[in-house]
Amino acid sequence: MRKLALVTGASGGLGLEFARLLAADGYDLALVARSGPTLDDIADRLRGAHSVAVATIVQDLAVDGAADAVFARVPRCDVLVNNAGFASNGRFDRLPEDRVRQELLLDVVTLTALTRKYLPGMVERAGGKVLNVASTAAFLPGPFMAVYYAAKAYVLSFSEALAEELRGTGVTVTCLCPGATATGFADRAEMRDAPLFKLPAADAAAVAKAGYRGMARGKRVVVPGISNKLVALSPHITPRGLLLKLSRNLVEQPNKEHRS
Repeated sequence: MRKLALVTGASGGLGLEFARLLAADGYDLALVARSGPTLDDIADRLRGAHSVAVATIVQDLAVDGAADAVFARVPRCDVLVNNAGFASNGRFDRLPEDRVRQELLLDVVTLTALTRKYLPGMVERAGGKVLNVASTAAFLPGPFMAVYYAAKAYVLSFSEALAEELRGTGVTVTCLCPGATATGFADRAEMRDAPLFKLPAADAAAVAKAGYRGMARGKRVVVPGISNKLVALSPHITPRGLLLKLSRNLVEQPNKEHRS
């Protein structure tokens, strides 16, 4: 039986790059995103380029029961890439409650639920890989992106803990922690004017390749790029108060009315 990889957030950015890498390695694919026409186009191109089977699942993962819906369509996979996620930029008390809830559902709840659904089968088969996409935000407090930074800290902690729990089972868990990357992330977070995104952004294909190689080796945490490694180190060498100010200065947009 050919191996199957499931990728969330596969309609662009890192998800699309992971799909390309997996297809090139001969994996059949199940691609999940909200945009049906875009997924169908990607699927056609991957089938033509790599002669793999590609199923598309149009599903909003920021709703209750999303993981159940995906699992009903794809009851097993050999590689799970939890890539889908989004952020909100603004003062927490001014963000719409529905948006905060959707952010937590997508970035934390659905990621956790999908992992829980697919791990037992991987363990039973004594083989499988999970790649969870976090961020360098996982290492920092994030004023004006409080929910996103906290969610990514959860993803990092969750991934490392699972990796240790599963040691010796043949199943590995890898957490990718990129910095600012050239994807649609900033547009959805409505933070194109934030200082963080005035800096050069990493190439999505290069970031995905680093995460993919780390996953293939069973590495627990992948932080691509020297500057991002310094960010990951910063909590150990920078006073907490200063870290908060630096983090705030990177993402706060003083002229923005904080609403969505």
